[in-house]
Amino acid sequence: MAKNLRNVFVSHHHKDDASVDGLTRILAGKNLNIRNSSIRVKPENQQRLDQKRVSDLTIKRLLRMKMRWASQLIVVIGKETHTRQWVNWEIEQAHKLGKPIIGVYESGLTNKVPVPENLEKYGSAVVPWRADSVIKAIEGQSIFKNPDGSPAPKLSGGNVVC
Repeated sequence: MAKNLRNVFVSHHHKDDASVDGLTRILAGKNLNIRNSSIRVKPENQQRLDQKRVSDLTIKRLLRMKMRWASQLIVVIGKETHTRQWVNWEIEQAHKLGKPIIGVYESGLTNKVPVPENLEKYGSAVVPWRADSVIKAIEGQSIFKNPDGSPAPKLSGGNVVC
């Protein structure tokens, strides 16, 4: 049986890069492959970014191009994700592009952590780190759960998955 393939943009805090790889693995194990168009900074480029040798306008243009290609935005929600300005910006841009926005709590979280402000506003689904829940959200189900899998109140979300 051919594996399903989805083009997604995974928004995440750079400290959570390993979780992006983990998300790809757990979905592949359930017959769903994702192609991630997000930016992951190589160590040799981090210094250029830290020194502001790449303008925010350039980064925004690149991110928008990569988001247009994707069918959905997946936000990996870790303990610090809600503090990340770029994650919040990416969520807002995905909303403007009409993309479904799915929050996925990072593996190992047992307690609820704050979600980015724009995920509160525009999220289509927020699910725990469980392949079946993530796949249902990717397939369009509007599911809202806590990291432990218990039901959570629906966010005010503005994106509808068709």
